[in-house]
Amino acid sequence: MRNRKPLLLLALLLSTGAAGLAMAADVPPPASAPPRAKLDTNGDGVIDRAEAAKAPRLAAQFDTLDKNKDGKLSRDELPRWHGKRHGRGPGGREEMMAKLDTNKDGRISREEAKADPRLAARFDQMDVNKDGYLDKADRELGRKQHRDAWFAAADTNKDGQLSKAEFDAAKGPMGGPRGGHRDGKPPMPPKAPAAK
Repeated sequence: MRNRKPLLLLALLLSTGAAGLAMAADVPPPASAPPRAKLDTNGDGVIDRAEAAKAPRLAAQFDTLDKNKDGKLSRDELPRWHGKRHGRGPGGREEMMAKLDTNKDGRISREEAKADPRLAARFDQMDVNKDGYLDKADRELGRKQHRDAWFAAADTNKDGQLSKAEFDAAKGPMGGPRGGHRDGKPPMPPKAPAAK
């Protein structure tokens, strides 16, 4: 009799587990988000002011980007970031860097960076290790410096550790670090807790 109880319990667990799997299989998958709306809503191949107004970043630069001053942005006038991925993949950062690396040594010299005025303007800021080249080492060192700056700002009691309260206070609205790493500025320090 002692041997039957564990077997019955095992059979019961297996049957409830199978029922749970069957119920989970019947639940329809959540509807995927609709694709991002295209700015060229009328399909004429250009973006006018009204269409650009839907993208604040584009609207703010409209007059600067409209090189021929016709009140429309053609594909050639659109900024690099429009419709392309940042990072890997077609049109991304790695592809751009590969094009700029004319001598194919795996790094961008100051001279090579001149082919892209925006990159040339930020060269000194991006050359984190100050060796005169932009490469993987600069990206890794920049990320490390950003993480270290975020940690230092989040560690409000300066004990070298983050408590849950310090971590939660340092998170931004999307659950990540607050602050602007894209503009090269260190992250914003978390607000100090109110004195009691």
